[in-house]
Amino acid sequence: MDDTKISRRVVVTGGASGIGLAVAKAYLDSGAQVGVVDLTSTDELSVYGNRVHTRIADVSVETKIATAIDELSQAMEGVDTLVACAGIDGELGASVAEATSAGFRRVLEVNVLGVFHTVKHALPHLIKEEHASVTIIGSDSGFVSAPGMLAYEASKGALVQVTKALSLELYVQHGIRVNSVCPSIVDTPMARKGLGVESFEGAPYPVNRPEDVARSVLFLSSFQSRGINGVNLLSDFGFSARSSFVALEDLSL
Repeated sequence: MDDTKISRRVVVTGGASGIGLAVAKAYLDSGAQVGVVDLTSTDELSVYGNRVHTRIADVSVETKIATAIDELSQAMEGVDTLVACAGIDGELGASVAEATSAGFRRVLEVNVLGVFHTVKHALPHLIKEEHASVTIIGSDSGFVSAPGMLAYEASKGALVQVTKALSLELYVQHGIRVNSVCPSIVDTPMARKGLGVESFEGAPYPVNRPEDVARSVLFLSSFQSRGINGVNLLSDFGFSARSSFVALEDLSL
């Protein structure tokens, strides 16, 4: 089956900036209609005309995201693809002694509960469609750790298992595939602000571009990947595969 023959009516949360914006543009460039949900709007998608539909909503507030998805489904006459991208980084750099309960809770509310709300309220629309899919934007922080990122890492670790659990339930019951893309650091405004840098140019480590993540998202939602379900796809240049074996240092790896 030719994937281009599948209707694409896509909802992207967190689609006004960063990875979400790149994902929205990628689907629009492929000819899809895209519904963008975010806390703010963006003028960058205006060039796509009436194929863009926007709603302002906080994914952590269930009634708000439910209404936004229902309205977008009505505007696009359905939803067959969901990309849950909305997320925050929280109190980066804070040790466990310095982190606050309120800050930790807020990260979990947006990054984990927000995904739950989004999938739950998109489901009544997705089950009506053939070849429907959900893609969650996770992080390599769901697999590895760095200091000062406790809440963020906890939330992304949770999404690894959320992806697996949803992939089983939704595929068995409805034929809906659920996967996630888990990049290492991505050159976004949030990442630059969180790390206190103006640019990643010349960084001593590889950095994903938002467009890199977007391409992975498009593939995972396409008919060509119809056998892929329950996968947390790492996009980390292979760093998580490295051994701690000291001799590797002698190999300049």
